[in-house]
Amino acid sequence: MFFLYQIILTIIILISPLIIIIRLFKNKEDKKRFLEKFCFFSKKRGTGKIIWFHGSSVGEILSIIPLIQNLEKNKSINKILITSSTLSSSKIIKSFKFKKVIHQFYPIDHIIFVNRFLNYWKPSVAIFLESEIWPGMFKEIEKKKISLILLNARITKKTFDRWSKINSFSQSIFNKVSMAYPQNFETIFFLKKLKVKNINFIGNLKYIENEEKKDTLNIKLKKQFTKKKIWVASSTHHEEEIFCAKTHIQLKKENKNLVTIIIPRHIHRVNEIINKIKQMNLKVSIHSLKPRNLNNTDIYIVDTFGETKKFFKIAPSVFLGGSIATKGGQNPLEAVRYGSKIFHGPNIDNFKDVYKLLDSLKASKKVKSPLELASLISFKKDIKTGKKIKKIGDIILKKTIKELNTLINNEFKKT
Repeated sequence: MFFLYQIILTIIILISPLIIIIRLFKNKEDKKRFLEKFCFFSKKRGTGKIIWFHGSSVGEILSIIPLIQNLEKNKSINKILITSSTLSSSKIIKSFKFKKVIHQFYPIDHIIFVNRFLNYWKPSVAIFLESEIWPGMFKEIEKKKISLILLNARITKKTFDRWSKINSFSQSIFNKVSMAYPQNFETIFFLKKLKVKNINFIGNLKYIENEEKKDTLNIKLKKQFTKKKIWVASSTHHEEEIFCAKTHIQLKKENKNLVTIIIPRHIHRVNEIINKIKQMNLKVSIHSLKPRNLNNTDIYIVDTFGETKKFFKIAPSVFLGGSIATKGGQNPLEAVRYGSKIFHGPNIDNFKDVYKLLDSLKASKKVKSPLELASLISFKKDIKTGKKIKKIGDIILKKTIKELNTLINNEFKKT
C-alpha cells in the first residue's frame, strides 16, 4: 500500500509544475517560497536543538501561538521550526515576529523530499497538529528515532471510516505515534481503534486565548463603528456572503444605522464577492482602502489577513461560515471569548463538542435562513460566557505547557 501511495505522489510531482502555475495565478502560493515544498529551503538551520510543529493552515497555527510564546523562553531550545501548507498561515506566523521561530512550507510527502527535509532540519521532536497524518513523513520519523507527537489530535467519523478501508496500512501509520493528545472524546475512541499506544486527554487547544496588544482596530475606525449597529460574518465561503447580505437587507428594515462586516475565508475571492453584493444594490466598503467614513456603507469587507480578532472584539453577534457551505464549520471560540453571540448553519462537524458546550451555555444558535438569522441577531455583548470560556482555556494552556516541557526535556536528555 505504501508503495502505491508513493507511485501516486510521483505522478503528482510530474504534473506539479502545472498545479503550481494555477495556484500562483490564484494567489494561493508564495511566488518566492513555493520551492520550499520541494525542499529548496529558504532558511538556514543553524546549530542546536530544534522543536518542530506542523499544522495545515491558519486555525491550527493560531491554536499553538501561546505555546510557542512560552517555548521561546526555554533556553535549551535553539530554534522552533513551524511548517504549514497555506499562504495565509505563513503570513500569520510572520505577523508575530518571533525570535526563535523559522517558518517553512511543508514538503510533498514523497520519500525523496521527506528524507531531504529530515536530514536538513534534524528535529529532536516532531509535533503534528489536529488531522495532519502523513504516511511518508511518519515512516521516516520513526526510522530516525524522532519522537512523534499528535497534539490537539482530531479524528472525525468520516476520517476514521476512510482510514478503516485500508485498516492494516492505517494501523502501521498510527502506531508510529509516540504520544497523542486528543481534543475530544470522539477522537480518543478512534485513536484507540487505530492502535495508537499512548493517549492523554488534556482538552482542546482552541479554548486557549491568544491575546496580542496589536489586536485592536485603529481609533478612527473604531469610533466610526461605535456609531453604528454592527454584526460580523466570519470565515465565509462561496454563497455564504449572499446569505449574509440577504440577512442585512432584512435587518435594515428595522435598523437603519446598520453595517454588516464580512470577513471571507479566502480573500482572493474578494472581487467576486463585491460584484455579487453590488448586484443586490448594497453599498460596499473595503477595509484595505481605509474608507474615511461609513455613512454610505451597507457591507464592510475585510480583505486583509490576521485581523479577524479585531472585529470580534467589537461584534455583539457573529455568524461563523463554512456551516451553510458543507465545510464542517469554523472555530467559534475566539468570538465567544469576546462576548459575541454565535450563529451557524447546520454543518458544524469540525466543532461538534465545542458547539455542544456553547449550546448548553446558550451562547450559540443554529440558523437555516437569512430571515431566521436576522430575527436572532443581538447588538449586546455576553461578557459572562466569554469569561467562562477564557477560564477553560487557561486551565488547558497550563496543562499543555507542563506536558510539552516534560516531554521536550526528556527527549533532550536522550541526545
